[in-house]
Amino acid sequence: MASDEGFLTEEQRELLRQASQNNGHSSLSFNSQSSFNSDRHSRVKNSRRHHSGKLVRVKKDGAGGKGTWGRLLDTDGSAELDRNDPNYDSEEEPYQLVSSTSIVASPFDSYRKSIRTIIEEYFTNGDIATASSDLLDLNSRVYNAYFVKKLISMAMDRHDVEKEMAAVLLSSLYSDVISSEQIATGFMKLLESADDLALDIPGAVDVLALFVSRAVVDDILPPVFLSHAKSSLPEGSKGAEAVRAAEKLHLSTPHHAELLERRWGGSTHATVETAKSKITVLIDEYIRSGDMQEALRCVRELALPFYHHEVVKRAMIVAIERNPVAESLVLQLLREAADEGLISSSQMSKGFARVSESLDDLTLDVPAARDIFQSLVRVATKEGWLPLDEALPDKDEQLYKVEVSALICEYFLSGDAFEVAESLEELDMPEFNPIFIKKLITLAMDRKNHEKEMASVLLSALYSEVFSVADVVAGFLKLLESAEDTALDVLNASNELALFIARAVVDEVLAPANLDEMESKLASISSAAETVRAARTLVSAPHASERILRCWGAGGGTTGMAVDDAKDKIIKLLEEYGSGGVVSEACQCIRELGMPYFHHEVVKKALVMAMETKNGDRMLDLLDQCSSEGLITVNQMTKGFVRVAEGIDDLALDVPDAREKFASYVDRARKSGWLVGVSGLGPKPALAEASGVAVTAVA
Repeated sequence: MASDEGFLTEEQRELLRQASQNNGHSSLSFNSQSSFNSDRHSRVKNSRRHHSGKLVRVKKDGAGGKGTWGRLLDTDGSAELDRNDPNYDSEEEPYQLVSSTSIVASPFDSYRKSIRTIIEEYFTNGDIATASSDLLDLNSRVYNAYFVKKLISMAMDRHDVEKEMAAVLLSSLYSDVISSEQIATGFMKLLESADDLALDIPGAVDVLALFVSRAVVDDILPPVFLSHAKSSLPEGSKGAEAVRAAEKLHLSTPHHAELLERRWGGSTHATVETAKSKITVLIDEYIRSGDMQEALRCVRELALPFYHHEVVKRAMIVAIERNPVAESLVLQLLREAADEGLISSSQMSKGFARVSESLDDLTLDVPAARDIFQSLVRVATKEGWLPLDEALPDKDEQLYKVEVSALICEYFLSGDAFEVAESLEELDMPEFNPIFIKKLITLAMDRKNHEKEMASVLLSALYSEVFSVADVVAGFLKLLESAEDTALDVLNASNELALFIARAVVDEVLAPANLDEMESKLASISSAAETVRAARTLVSAPHASERILRCWGAGGGTTGMAVDDAKDKIIKLLEEYGSGGVVSEACQCIRELGMPYFHHEVVKKALVMAMETKNGDRMLDLLDQCSSEGLITVNQMTKGFVRVAEGIDDLALDVPDAREKFASYVDRARKSGWLVGVSGLGPKPALAEASGVAVTAVA
């Protein structure tokens, strides 16, 4: 064997052996000098030496062999990432394939794409039936609120024709396809996104306000929706601005319903002239054919519930101008429409009233017009589908309505309740007092809070002296019976009327028992009955009196002031009077408060001061004078005494002889006639009569 001196020395071999042993590579061997020598002289392309010293043959395309780093960008997955490593990067994690079933579009995504197609096709062909059918075929009613939002948002960026088409489609789908809750939710989502819409659609706030107003007029949104939206939307947002615009610019104007119906001039909805023409045609065809169901279907398809009084008027005129056969057919049609609830009682009454107003002109062509009309009215009232008190408005009643309308408008300007009382006495028509009450509150409901407060104050001031309890109850019943009609013209009419009723109870114009009486005369399932129940809820709430007294800000200005301010003024005027003031000046100050419904506070404070001071007779003299002048009514005087009696236990802690003093005050009041029908007062008084005047108690 040849010497290996030319390759490695013994010292080099020893060092190499030690290195191999330290690295744990027992396989390294240099026993074959010839093989090592041959490896040295063989120059194999792409061969690499392992870091351990072992020769490893490189794989094809440079992947390396066992123990090597592998080829560039090798992703064989043999190396594992340590999540606890400070240098760990989640992006280095290997990608995982996901099955195709996990990336299928969600049902809502499919619904969004489908309804966009449905809306586009509807704007093209105007086919409501197809749009309704396609929407039902989606079988996704849970997403209908989004349909409402999408329909309106797409229409907002188009011409007036598409806007009108969108409004008509919503009205057609209401109830049958889209529920009222989904309509409200869709509009709410639309208002919440108004800020984004305003970036893309010029005048978005105005257009959105028109859509909201139109929905209220079409009876697919309740008026109370506006109050809810205002309280829910952020102040200063575009949505809140749209709600305010709808309330003030569109729904508060006279004849707003007809104006909104014609606002976009769309070809899909009838104008007033077109509606009148259709009504005339359907009545004439009904008289010729006698097909009642077809006539009712045509009335229903008009989709103008606020204009049904025109149907009644036109039908009555045809009955008067033609023969008895026409009279019988018209009565059958109107009776059936009333029984089905197609034409409301308020619209029925309004239609009859319009015919009554035009009887003079009808008499020129049909001399017996008045007699025929009265016979038709008698049949309608006897069958119960026409309210009796609205049936025959005679000339005196019409004149009275004109007079009191002017009187109420003048009162809203002057605030002079005494002039109103004098004017009513001059008219001398007490049988029409309920009409005055109805007219007063109806006019106030369509005005600002200032006029609402003035109306409540006037009602309280005229109570007992001009109006009886029966008048007030009858007046509110008239309001409740026409609530549906009022709601078409007055925003949030139901809530406003509930507040007026609750305020009348707080002012003791109405007794709580009167609410039960009114509800018993109304249909149990009706908006009128709901209004009475809402008023009862308001009255029974904690601290109801103060809250209801402030429901309209106490009127501000001439009719009243905040309750706290009124209490302060009462205390000051009584203190000034107690320190040597003149009775006449004190009475004038009480009168200038302008809050006759709050005079019970004057009585209460005066009685408490009389107990707490030695010279209590001065306060009693003041009350005597106020009673004799009629400044403080018996009703308010009684309420003041009752309030003191309720707090007599607390007063006795500061004034030991409070009970004895109060008993003497009650005795004097009874003898002087301040408290009519009072048998005694104790710590727990209760109203003994429905009128709230007489008080009984257990001593």
